[in-house]
Amino acid sequence: MTRQTWRLRAAAAKRVQGACVATSRTCSPLRLVLLGFFVSLARITIWPLAAVLSSAASAQTHPLNDTGQTAGYNATTSTGSVSAGSPDPETAGFNEQDCSQGRAAADAVGVLYKLGGSTRLGADYTRIANNGSELPVNATLGSGANDWACTRDKRSGLIWEVKVNDAVHLRQQGHDYTWYDTNAAVNGGTAGTLGSNTSCNFTLSNCNTTAYRDAVNALPGGLCGASDWRLPSADELQSLLHYGLSSGTRIDATWFPNTPVAAHWSGQNYAPFASIAWVVNFNDGSLFTDNKSFNRQVRLVRGGQ
Repeated sequence: MTRQTWRLRAAAAKRVQGACVATSRTCSPLRLVLLGFFVSLARITIWPLAAVLSSAASAQTHPLNDTGQTAGYNATTSTGSVSAGSPDPETAGFNEQDCSQGRAAADAVGVLYKLGGSTRLGADYTRIANNGSELPVNATLGSGANDWACTRDKRSGLIWEVKVNDAVHLRQQGHDYTWYDTNAAVNGGTAGTLGSNTSCNFTLSNCNTTAYRDAVNALPGGLCGASDWRLPSADELQSLLHYGLSSGTRIDATWFPNTPVAAHWSGQNYAPFASIAWVVNFNDGSLFTDNKSFNRQVRLVRGGQ
């Protein structure tokens, strides 16, 4: 490590430690992590001390995404948001909020290294082409082999379909589906509702979750080079929620465009009642259950599990 690198590291640690002392508070986990980061001449990379010391056996195979929330609050109002110029907007008595913890906070102060990109703080996405290849961040949606059609979450490892804005397209953003699955290991004893052909604009004989999944998997060459697409779990769907937004669709629209402000089906049955399944609402970020006969949005995923 060069003298310049040591100087950069020491200066950064001193700034963080000084902020803790000045406010007479115990440093949050983020501040402690910042005290232990390594600075290279090419880039700044966060190395959480717990991750450095943990064994391979305890490593996360599918790490959780951050909420993207960086605003701090007291009992009555917001006290500001985390940024490079204001790394600690919390006031005395309202310490250790979500805003000052984890990847979103590190991203907000400019010390989170990403392999891809995101506008949702703390997230890390890359664009995937119709043929399955990885694309630059400025790639555009399209039907060509090298056009953008899916988004990979580098944090969770999941790959998600991206919706299109074309009323006659199979993957049109506005199409709705009933929940339907004949697999007894999944449906809890009730397959659900076949659905009509109108809620998905006649792109399927029956607009339901299984019919849609099967149609996407039957596409020539698959979607983004794959034919193992499935409905996500409720937890996986929730990993896309952008809790840092207060209105509109609660998702990073730069990486998941054409997402309606609507509820989306998960592939999970609600255990107490076989006629109900779990839903994630991208309008307000809520998780709830609905009757399988209702029409809801679907976003397919692959990988994980």
